[in-house]
Amino acid sequence: PGGWWRGPALAPGEHYAISLDGGPPRPDPRSRWQPDGVHRPSCWIDAATLCSPPPLGFAPPALRDAVIYELHVGTFSPRGTFIAAVEHLDHLVQLGVTHVELMPVAQWAGGHGWGYDGVDLFAPHNAYGGPSGLHYLIRECHQRRLAVLIDVVHNHVGPEGAYLAEFAPYKTPHHRTPWGEAINLDGAGSPEVRRFLIDSALHWLCDYGADGLRLDALHALRDDSDRHFVGELVHEVRAAGAQLGRRFTLIGEYDEHDPRAVVPEDAGGWGLDAHWNDDFHHAMHALLTGEHTGYYADFAAPGTLAKVLRDGYALDGGVSRFRGGPHGVPFGGLPRDRLVGYVQSHDQVGNRGAGERLHQLAGLDRAKIAAAILMTSPFVPMLFQGEEWAASTPFCYFADVESDELRRAIRDGRRAEHAAAGWTGDPPDPTDPRTRDTSVLHWPELCEAPHRDMLAWYRALITARRECPELRDPDPRSIEVREPAGGLEIRRGAFTLRVNLSDRPVPGGDGHCVLASRPLSGGALPPVSCALFQR
Repeated sequence: PGGWWRGPALAPGEHYAISLDGGPPRPDPRSRWQPDGVHRPSCWIDAATLCSPPPLGFAPPALRDAVIYELHVGTFSPRGTFIAAVEHLDHLVQLGVTHVELMPVAQWAGGHGWGYDGVDLFAPHNAYGGPSGLHYLIRECHQRRLAVLIDVVHNHVGPEGAYLAEFAPYKTPHHRTPWGEAINLDGAGSPEVRRFLIDSALHWLCDYGADGLRLDALHALRDDSDRHFVGELVHEVRAAGAQLGRRFTLIGEYDEHDPRAVVPEDAGGWGLDAHWNDDFHHAMHALLTGEHTGYYADFAAPGTLAKVLRDGYALDGGVSRFRGGPHGVPFGGLPRDRLVGYVQSHDQVGNRGAGERLHQLAGLDRAKIAAAILMTSPFVPMLFQGEEWAASTPFCYFADVESDELRRAIRDGRRAEHAAAGWTGDPPDPTDPRTRDTSVLHWPELCEAPHRDMLAWYRALITARRECPELRDPDPRSIEVREPAGGLEIRRGAFTLRVNLSDRPVPGGDGHCVLASRPLSGGALPPVSCALFQR
């Protein structure tokens, strides 16, 4: 009925495939385990065996009190598995992290990749360790009182091993995205497509016990329905959480500069808890590196970072040079913990020519300043793996596919992006396994200079934010920003962060110095440094 077919009951561990009208065997679109990859049969597992409930009394802190850590399983450890990641969880606890955000884990073609080309949206990646590995990682995070967020991709499926469209109208020619035909959210057959995506989201939350989701590129979800898909997804997740006595966190990536994403549904919005604030990153990057090409052109003007700190967005209705016209809507008086601030992320590091991190572009002193501004901002702070110790390893774009034609297309596309950005030289080959290998974190360097010093700085900043509520107050009225020549001054209650970006010493702040990125000299801030003062 309704286009659904029934098959015989399966035993746990039994392999199976589906033939459509006598065609070749295909994996189950709702497969929970693809032990041999995207082209091979599925393996039946009992979902009831996947989840262990969080420890009694554990509830993730509210986002206003959170520190999120974005983590790529495949490069977080040399072995690149869920189980291997557990070895470094205590480091995150000691750092002061509250939420671990896993980059996408749904099965994609090949062994290594970023995860944004998943095709089996219910199955944890086999090269990471599959269902049992993910179950173990989430359980170990919860034992350490770390919440787990999983990055999910609903705006497209990968180019290899994507058999969804053979089963039903999962795609539509009526909308286009950067990846081709859009997912069918508003055409014939779309109710079941929407149900499929919502069930996938609930699977990670209810079957594996994750504490929330990061929803990728919501601006690429083309939906002309009366009720937008994101609003429906949020409603379903809230209902499931209520049944389980849990409150799931939902964070979006949203490029439209429109607060409707985080406005409650009953007030006309989608009801997400927060969305990534790219403007904070872009304004910080432009200020500290002097890079003003591409989309950084919109953040070149003096005072842009101060505007973001005050108003939430830089692009809130004015003319965007990069987009060629007016863009955005004011964020208004909404609490600023509905915006996630960051100075590094997988996108902003990995989409550069050679995967350079901020300290490799701007220097260690400026990277320390960026961290201090982040941790005293009203936004929810997010770190990217290795940022906290100024990791020497880059984070490059890499992909593993079987098709020679697709490999060539990926390499050519990367070269074209590299040239368009004006970068010199050839980018690392994303299909070469060595590109992934160079991106693996090198943990022994934590004990070496200058990494040891940067780690101590991050720990001190996170501790100050945790112990001083004024530093994490999301009320937009709680922050005052001034821009003395060559610097920045951020007032948060009794605290003042003084930033000196000039090449000469400047006077310090009122009160006693709580933290300083470089030793003060006679109460003055050295060039390219910052200090936090308390009156």
